[in-house]
Amino acid sequence: MALVEVDQADGVAVLTLNRPEQMNALSRALQTALAEAIEAAAADDAVRVLILTGAGERAFSAGLDLKEVAAFGLAQGADGAPRKDPVRVLAACPKPVIGAINGVAVTGGFELALACDILLASSNARFADTHVRVGVIPGWGLSQRLSRLIGVSRAKELSFSGNFIDAETALAWGLVNRVVEPAALIPAARKLAADIASCEPGMVARYKALIDDGFDLPFGEAMALEQVRSRAGNTGVTAESVAQRREAIQARGRGQAVKT
Repeated sequence: MALVEVDQADGVAVLTLNRPEQMNALSRALQTALAEAIEAAAADDAVRVLILTGAGERAFSAGLDLKEVAAFGLAQGADGAPRKDPVRVLAACPKPVIGAINGVAVTGGFELALACDILLASSNARFADTHVRVGVIPGWGLSQRLSRLIGVSRAKELSFSGNFIDAETALAWGLVNRVVEPAALIPAARKLAADIASCEPGMVARYKALIDDGFDLPFGEAMALEQVRSRAGNTGVTAESVAQRREAIQARGRGQAVKT
């Protein structure tokens, strides 16, 4: 049984954490398998968008495998080798990543979700940061990404209490883009992925890099960065090339429902 199942078709790679009986807990072996699957998808020209989800409906991921941590510590696995960091690999992926959160996303699993570009949630989804209750300082970005996404006060409420929030609260707080019924989660993620995959992949990659790089800077510096990359990237754009795309864009706009 593969620890990460990969289903690739039509420019979309669906990566599924596959330890459902263990709530998709991130053992060292699963971390390595996930990092390698992300790297492979990122390097594959046939893949334009990634979807990350968990097997079953109970858990996206319950975080680090605490039984393994208790036996071997945080820094290494059963064979004494250092752990591979799937969150760092995910955050560095140049292609868009949609997180399809099918159940609980706790602590390390929460950090994995936060490294995705876009989050869709099942109505079964719940989120919690239990670092303070486990007695571990986060190392995969939760202390920084969460506050930037939902605000410092709400992030402190979650992180200081270790409490869970449900999918509707996550939606209201801006943590996820939308909430759907469990059976509709992967179809919704695939539909969004198909929309993204229909765009020119080089352009999507450059835009993702611009957003991510700018988000790491103060606003003024980020605006300056946009101007630099805009001038460099738009030198080859002509009125004719824009006109060629204009009709297709307008037709697509007319055909889309107001709510997607």
